[in-house]
Amino acid sequence: MNSYQDLRVWQRAMDLAVESYELTKGFPRDEVYGLVSQIRRAAASVPANIAEGHGRNVTGSYVQHLKIAQGSLKELETHLILSSRLGLLTEQRIGKGLAMSEEVGKMLRSLIRSLQDERNGRTSE
Repeated sequence: MNSYQDLRVWQRAMDLAVESYELTKGFPRDEVYGLVSQIRRAAASVPANIAEGHGRNVTGSYVQHLKIAQGSLKELETHLILSSRLGLLTEQRIGKGLAMSEEVGKMLRSLIRSLQDERNGRTSE
């Protein structure tokens, strides 16, 4: 694997970021600097941290950036749920985004576990 762009987790995180932008297109203008900004920033942070960590070429730093990506993912989920509670999005509309977020979260946890096992000299058997 030569590039972070080859990582499925990065690709799915990018898909989630695009979905997040789509979800916020219809938000009221008075939310542009509120939830729209927060959702988009958190969504973009996930693949950005995956890429940055991959570029560090040090396992510990990579794992740390993947954990930051996990935090951004939880922040995104919270903002989406809040948007639903405020009536800006229906639960049905956020369903796809939350499902994608769950998938990315599982992929991040798996990658972190794999890197930590590799660093500790364990093999996956």
